[in-house]
Amino acid sequence: MTSSPVSLSMPTVPRRRRTPEDVAAAAGVVGEKRVLLAAPRGYCAGVDRAVIAVEKALEHYGPPVYVRKQIVHNRHVVETLEERGAIFVDETDEVPEGSLVVFSAHGVSPAVVRSAEERGLRTIDATCPLVTKVHREAVRFAKGDYEILLIGHVGHEEVEGTFGEAPDHTQIVNSPEEADTIEVRDPDRLIWLSQTTLSVDETMETVRRLRERFPNLQDPPSDDICYATSNRQAAIKKIAPQADLVIVVGSANSSNSVRLVEVALEYGAKEAHRVDFANEVDESWFEGVATIGVTSGASVPEVLVQDVLRLAADYGYAAVEEVVTAEEDILFSLPKELRATLKEAGDGSRGLGGRGQRPMS
Repeated sequence: MTSSPVSLSMPTVPRRRRTPEDVAAAAGVVGEKRVLLAAPRGYCAGVDRAVIAVEKALEHYGPPVYVRKQIVHNRHVVETLEERGAIFVDETDEVPEGSLVVFSAHGVSPAVVRSAEERGLRTIDATCPLVTKVHREAVRFAKGDYEILLIGHVGHEEVEGTFGEAPDHTQIVNSPEEADTIEVRDPDRLIWLSQTTLSVDETMETVRRLRERFPNLQDPPSDDICYATSNRQAAIKKIAPQADLVIVVGSANSSNSVRLVEVALEYGAKEAHRVDFANEVDESWFEGVATIGVTSGASVPEVLVQDVLRLAADYGYAAVEEVVTAEEDILFSLPKELRATLKEAGDGSRGLGGRGQRPMS
């Protein structure tokens, strides 16, 4: 009997890191080695609130707790919650009837809420309050028969949720270039809203181009780009002109993390890279580098930043200077469904989420 050949995959062999001496020999460094550490960075109040919501749900209801989409866009956070019993799904029809599901920080459309109700699901809405604000603006202006130009990225969960509040009154503007070609129903009843995690500069460029074509375009009642996105971009703008290299800690599907790389390069960083974990840093990036800028997206726990700083120190970048451009002290109450449960259970722990209010891990 002739046996069929068996194909065996080669085992993954960890890449051997070059030594600090090898990196130094490849390209000399002019000046003192240092790290400029952006502040603020990492977790914002909305992310903190959403993560605590899942943690508390697991603690009080027990696993499994279902979560529609990633609770926040960060691999480490999602994998950690999965280990504790969270199950992440794409849609509510994947959740067994009668089960508990948490809506992610990015928000959901009314259609998703209806789907959950039809399946008899218990829900916890962990939508960031700043995203909820944009949803309410969309509903309000649609009722006033305004056409809404929603500046954001097609396919992003937040944009899908906001669009779903008023689909008949909303068009998505994906880039400044699209502002030059979009057609509207009535240029005199027009308002723009935006995804909360965009580049501030690119959004303003999109608005500028829209207003050139539609002078009566109205602004939202308050800034839609969230404070955390603006603050993290402002910090990296200050660091970038001094940086030979910028490392942004954050996941590929994190819009605000990706924008930080773009902003760093636009404002003068010679090189910029995004990593999820310190082990993704390529030590060849350090060749000839005197100043490294380090920051992280709004869904990144501080422990991941500290891992990058420890790696940088191993290669001679032990001097760390924090560059502070803003102070953040915003706190959001936990979702109302969860607050009621905590109160009934006599849970005296805080019912808030916000910067500086949780441990590093």
